[in-house]
Amino acid sequence: MTQHTRAKSDVFMPSGQIQFGVFFQGVNSGTIWKAAESGSQTDFESFRRIAQTAERGLFAAFFLGEGLRLREHLGRPHALDVVGRPDAQTMLAALASVTRNIGLVATQNTTYNDPADLAHRLASLDLISDGRAAWNIVTTDNAWTGANFRRGGYLDHADRYKHAEAFVETAKRIWDSWESPDGPARRVLHEGQHYTVDVTPRLPRSAQYRPVLFQAGDSPEGRNFAARQADVIFSAHPKFDDAVEFRKDLVERSLAAGRAANAVQIMPASEFILAATAAEAADKKEWVRSLQIGPQQAIAYLEQFWGRELSSYDPDGPLPEIDPVVEETSETRGSGFHGAKARQLADQWRAEAKDKGLSIRQFVTSKTARIDSTFTGSYTAVADQLAEYARVGAVDGFNISPWLIPTGLDDIVNHLVPELQERGVYPTEYRGSTLREHLGLEAPERTADQAAEVVRA
Repeated sequence: MTQHTRAKSDVFMPSGQIQFGVFFQGVNSGTIWKAAESGSQTDFESFRRIAQTAERGLFAAFFLGEGLRLREHLGRPHALDVVGRPDAQTMLAALASVTRNIGLVATQNTTYNDPADLAHRLASLDLISDGRAAWNIVTTDNAWTGANFRRGGYLDHADRYKHAEAFVETAKRIWDSWESPDGPARRVLHEGQHYTVDVTPRLPRSAQYRPVLFQAGDSPEGRNFAARQADVIFSAHPKFDDAVEFRKDLVERSLAAGRAANAVQIMPASEFILAATAAEAADKKEWVRSLQIGPQQAIAYLEQFWGRELSSYDPDGPLPEIDPVVEETSETRGSGFHGAKARQLADQWRAEAKDKGLSIRQFVTSKTARIDSTFTGSYTAVADQLAEYARVGAVDGFNISPWLIPTGLDDIVNHLVPELQERGVYPTEYRGSTLREHLGLEAPERTADQAAEVVRA
């Protein structure tokens, strides 16, 4: 396998390139799902269309989110966000048969999986896709999600990354246990607080050696975890100055972890609203926002914090004067609502909406519209923006959340990609056959020397 890599160094060197990934995340506040143009969120055809469009646009990877429990609304499954998500590895295995180059990234949880089983399933996906598999590592610790699993929500919040690190290290040792591509594999032993592993791997290496590792934690603890373990980090910092600062921080953490300055690539989550002219893009953005947050969605959003029905309130009127019936929001409302101090927040929001003259719908739109992660403008202007990101190395790419399924990438692939290629900052062909090659990642360092030893963590 030919590796297209940058030299290992303690000095960060921009690649001068931008890559794209697409994040198929299911219904959420950014998804237009009730318009005539909206397709199914569960039919295979929607996934196939998005993946093949992305591959036509030379996207590096196709990402699937994970939903371990349906979000609830006032104690019931949320009628405005109730669609389930097909199992990621099952869907990606199917997509492997209708794509040839694009990477296939499965979001998988370290809390409710077993490391030996997950390592085997990811290795299987890596083999059947000829080296295009990746794992987006996520942690979950709450008992509400855990109620769907035999072991329940047993993990203390403070322990989630400690547990995840032991899990990832065990998976790496399983993948690295082959002395050569033809074997034999070493036995892997692990004794930990939450599980014990005694396994001899039964699958050979893939064309890219082992799955690529993605991670999305943004806390200091999460960033350190990514600096030690990840190949790519999903960031929440797509705005230029913020992205530059995030890059600087991650480089420092990578060097502190004993890795190269360029070891971890950065792909912030982003939304693109594009058109031929700035005026047309502005009109499109207004249309998109009106469908993302309609009257029902606006009221439901406030209900998640107020903990009570607010259907009698006018979406185009002021925020409710009544107080929330909950002190603090819980996991049942989803990660976007979890942990807020509801009564305090209601006072702040009422004052803010009154000061700005915003209705419920306008206020909710301002809170959910991904202001910091949206690129809006003409194809030419946005291409110029992204070229500057590439020039300074602020990011390595963007992980795009399409607001419409299955046609949400068409503008990007048909118009933005050619503009970027003209500027020399976007690939004109895939750089190899594996995801690791597409991303220009260094070959992973083996941990197989410990494979036959009992590791306690």
